[in-house]
This record gives sequence, C-alpha cells and structure tokens, in this order.
Amino acid sequence: MLKQILSKLPRKSQKSDSFDSDGFDSVNHTSNLGNGVQCTNIGNSISSRLSVVKRVSSAVFPASILAGVEAVEPNLSFKDVSNPQKQNLFISKLNLCCEVSDFSDPDKITAKQDLKRQTLIELVDFVSLGSAKFNEPAIAATCKMCAINLFRVFPPKYRSNSTCGEAEDEEPMFDPGWSSLQLVYDLLLRFISYSSLDAKVAKKYVDHSFILRLLDLFESEDPRERDCLKTILHRIYGKFTVHRPFVRKAVSNIIYCFVFETERHIGIAELLEIFGSIISGFAVPLKEEHKMFLWRALIPLHKPKSVGVYHQQLTYCVLQFIDKDPKLANSVIKGLLKYWLVTNSQKELMFISELEEILEMTSMVEFQKIMIPLFRRIACCLNSSHYQVAERAHLLWNNEHILNLIRHNRQVIFPLIFPALELNSQDHWNHAVLNLTQNIRKMFCEMDEELVLACQRKLEEENSQLNEAAEKRKLTWERLETAASFQPAVDNIIPPVKPAACSVAC
Repeated sequence: MLKQILSKLPRKSQKSDSFDSDGFDSVNHTSNLGNGVQCTNIGNSISSRLSVVKRVSSAVFPASILAGVEAVEPNLSFKDVSNPQKQNLFISKLNLCCEVSDFSDPDKITAKQDLKRQTLIELVDFVSLGSAKFNEPAIAATCKMCAINLFRVFPPKYRSNSTCGEAEDEEPMFDPGWSSLQLVYDLLLRFISYSSLDAKVAKKYVDHSFILRLLDLFESEDPRERDCLKTILHRIYGKFTVHRPFVRKAVSNIIYCFVFETERHIGIAELLEIFGSIISGFAVPLKEEHKMFLWRALIPLHKPKSVGVYHQQLTYCVLQFIDKDPKLANSVIKGLLKYWLVTNSQKELMFISELEEILEMTSMVEFQKIMIPLFRRIACCLNSSHYQVAERAHLLWNNEHILNLIRHNRQVIFPLIFPALELNSQDHWNHAVLNLTQNIRKMFCEMDEELVLACQRKLEEENSQLNEAAEKRKLTWERLETAASFQPAVDNIIPPVKPAACSVAC
C-alpha cells in the first residue's frame, strides 16, 4: 500500500538536477508542470540550445578569455577609476560599442548613437596616450568590436555601374555613418600600431578570416574608407610577418578575379599602392613567387579598359620590380605590346609614358632582345592620326638614355622608323607632328647620314616595286573587265540539254 502511494509521487531524475543547477527554480517547474518526464524533456532542450549558443560564440571570441575580468560601469570616465580598474573599464567600453547603429538618416541621431560616439572618442584618446595594456582579453574585445562595426555587406544600390572606381566625371559616394566608422578605423589603426602589442597573441584574433573580411571592405565606394583600409592593411602586413604570404595570395586572387572575370573592383588602386611599398622591401634576388606575381597579376592588369584609374600605381609597382631585377624589363615590354589597344588613344598615351620610364631602366642587352617588335609599334604610333599619340611618340627621342640606346642600335632601328617619318612628312595633318618629324630626321642625319641615305634608297626601291605591282594589278583587272564586257553571238549559244526522264520509279 505504502509502496503504491510512493510510486505515484514525481521523482527527480539526474538530468533535472543538472538542469536546476544552472540557476532555474526546480520547485516551480515541478509544481507547474506536474510531470517529471515533461520537466526533464524541456530542461534537456533548453540546455542543448544554450550549449549551441556558447559553442558558436566561443568559436569566434572565446568567453573563457574574458573570465575573471571585473565588470566596470562603461559610462564612467577613465579619470574616475583607479589605474588597476582602467583596463577593465577599457573592455567594458569596447563591449558597449558592439551595438551597430543605423546612420542612414542623419536627422535621427539617438542618445545611444551619441553615447557610442563619445565612448569611441574616449577609447581612441585612451589608446593614443599609451595607457592601454593589450592583454589577451583586451585584444579579443578590440577585434570583436571592430569586426562588428566594420565588417558588413554593401547593398547593391551603393555599387557603381563603372568597371573600376569612380570615373573622372562622377562624384564619389560617401557613407552616412562615416563619423562613427572613422573612429573605429582610428582605434583599429592605433591598436595594430601599438608598440607593446604582442603579435603572437594578437594573430589569433587578427587571423586569415579577419584579413579576408578586411579586404572585402575595399569594395566600399567611400574613398575615405579605402584610404584608411590601405594604411591598416599595410600595418598588418608589417606587424604580422606570419600573415604576409596569405596577404599576398589573397590580393593576387582579387586581381585575378578582376582581370579575368568581372573587371569590377573599386579598390584596385589602393591595393596596388600597398603593394608598391611591399615590393620595394623584397629581398634580392627575387623569389620565384614574387616574379610570378608580376607575370600573372601586374602585367595582365594592363588589359582592362579601366586601367587609367590605377595606372599610376601599376607603373610604380612594375618599376619597382625592374629596379630589383633589370632582366624583367623584357617580360614587361612584351606584356605591354601584347595588351596594346590601338583603338583607345588615352590608353596608348599611358602605355607610351610607362614605356619611356621602363626604357630608362633597361640595359643594352635587354633592349636588344625586344627592340624590333618595340619599334614596329612605335612606328605605328608615329603615324597615328591622333595627334597626341603621334606627338608623345616623337617625344621619346628627347630622352637621353633612349636616344643612346637608339644610337648604338641604329642599324636595326633606322630602317624600322624611317618609313614612318617619311610618311608623316608627306601627309600628316598636324603641324606640330610635322615639325617633330623634321627634327627627328635631322637628328638621324647627324647620327649617320650614310645610313639615312641608304634607308631612303631602300624606301624608294620598295615604293617603286609597290608601284609596279599596283600597275600590274591594274592591267590585269582591265583585261578581266574587257573580257567580261565581250558579248558572244546569239547563234553560237548552245541551248541547255534537258535531262532524260527516268522511266523507272524511284
């Protein structure tokens, strides 16, 4: 009898005991549910959800790092707390700034947004004074706050229709929340540049994922943001040596995607500006990896139509490579000739300017390897109907180093250039180009008058041969026209024979 009564009473299982130990009131749950089995099932489901949330958060920024950190009211000023508590206050203020604000409407600035901005200003001042001590909890909190505020996906309406960056006649687009973003970027820059920052500890949080998300932000149409990113990425490259190969590979992938797939990226100029300073620090002799970056990434960057947006930075990178290894000039000039676009005069002007700077750094041996295809292209530029292209090509002879290279190889170069000069002197429409052509002819005569006369005789012979061939073609066509105009007699026309009908049905 007693056993039957006791068996009807609800029993506590071990699982419900463990669930109650997390802070829930076991008495209330038992009385409300009235069933021990239901209580156990609900407790298991809630505890499993909590464990999932903990695992996700700990995977990004482990909660164990912040264990033991005394919570301090974030609204306090750094002046109002003791030195031992300043570090805890610093972390509390970072956690306060983890809430993302909406600045799409500048007229609706809430009290929370203003408080966040004032807190960010305090954090920047605190770090700039050198008072911060970036231990692991502070590093984790800083990276978390920067990731939450900076890493975002740009909406399609903010993306430009242009292929790369802003066109010359377009106004740049500015982010309405820049006042807050600027402070976060400033804090991240001071954090990365902090002299006492332990890179071995910080690399766990400034990891490959963090760098990739940072590179994604170069798609921002706000030039101020791209300028901040450029400085921060360069500091990361200098601070975290272990991440340098990954940064180079990630930027290479962005360039490959831009050149060979989309031709759409806004931050190519800023990325090349970063690489300009990186290339200048490469050790000599250059590694094969670095040469492959030149051949596979930098030289193909001459292909897109939007090369004018980043051509200045691209030229600087290429010249840095040639300065490190002059033998690379041959490969670069071949690449320029490969991507030379004759239907785009502005691109031709940029290529001629880059070519002049490359030739200034080219040795005699490397010049002789490439001079024939090079001066065939220059001859075409001399004859260009676009007067700026023709004029810029003529001005190459004003460079002393290039003129010296031509002088020592005049036996090969004069026959390539002389027909173009002769054609210009006869029928080019622009007077400035005509004057430059006459000056170069005088220069050639001063160098080697006999060679100039020989080139002229050869040109006259070629022209006479062409005239003879043209006359023969004319006579041939006249004979064909005469033969075609001859009308045969009607009697001599043989009527067509009709095929015999087949008697056998097919």
